[in-house]
Amino acid sequence: MKLGFLGAGNMGTAMMRGIAASEIFLSGEIEEILAFDTDSQKLANLSDIKVIPAESAQALADAADMLVLAVKPQVLAGVLDSIKLRKEQVIISICAGISAEFIRSHTIPDARIILVMPNTPLMLGLGATALAKCAGITDAEFMLAKKMFATCGIAEEVPENRMREVIAVNSSSPAFLYLFAKGFLDYAQSENMDEGAAKRLFAQAMIGSAKMITDSGYSIDELIKMVSSPGGTTLAGLAQLNDRDLTGAVQACCEACTNRAYELAGAKKA
Repeated sequence: MKLGFLGAGNMGTAMMRGIAASEIFLSGEIEEILAFDTDSQKLANLSDIKVIPAESAQALADAADMLVLAVKPQVLAGVLDSIKLRKEQVIISICAGISAEFIRSHTIPDARIILVMPNTPLMLGLGATALAKCAGITDAEFMLAKKMFATCGIAEEVPENRMREVIAVNSSSPAFLYLFAKGFLDYAQSENMDEGAAKRLFAQAMIGSAKMITDSGYSIDELIKMVSSPGGTTLAGLAQLNDRDLTGAVQACCEACTNRAYELAGAKKA
C-alpha cells in the first residue's frame, strides 16, 4: 500500500510523522509515504522520515493507492479538477465540511472515499479523529485508515451524515477550549500570579478533568457536583457562569461552527 498526501501543512505533516514512526509503516503494511505540496520546502522538511516527494499533484495521484486530501477546503475543488483519479484508489479527505458527493462531483462518480476530521493535538500524538466510511470502502480499508489516525491519538467512527456536526465536538473545539483557558490565565495575571505556574496548574486541571470525564465512570453532572461543596467557592463561580448562560453560548458556538461547515460545501443543514 502506497500512501500519498496531497498537501504537507501542519496536519498532513503531523500525520506523516506519526505514521512513519508506527508499526503499520515499520511492518510494511504501508510500504511508502509520498507527498506533494506547492511549497517544496515543506517536502524537504520531511526527508528525515523518508517521505518521497512527488513532482506534481498528478504524479502523486498516479502513484498512491490511498490518497489523503490535506489541502484547505476553499481550494479543494480547483485541486481536484486538475488531477485524474482511479476508481480503485481510496480517497481520504480531511477537508472540513466537504462531503463525498462534492469530491465525486470533481473527480469520478464512483470514487471511494473515507471522510476524516482530525484536530491539531494530533501534532503531539494526542489527536481526536472522527472517521466516516462511505459507499464502496471495504472493512479492511477502513480499519487501515482508522489505524493510521490512531497512531496520532484516538480515532472514532462517526456516521457520514454527522461529519459536519462533529467538527464542533473534536476538531474546532480546541480553539474554544483555548479561549476558555485564556479567561482563567488572564485572571491569574490580573492577580499577579506567576504566569508559568498558573499555566501549568490550569493545563493540568484540564488534563485531569478530561481523564475524569473518560475514566471515572461519573456523568458530567455528577462530576460537577463532586467539586461543588454546599455554600463553597465553586458554587459561587458556577452561579456566575449560569447567569451568563455559558451552556447556551457553547450551543450557539457549535451551531455556528456546523453551519459554516455546510456553507463551505455549498450545502444547507437539514
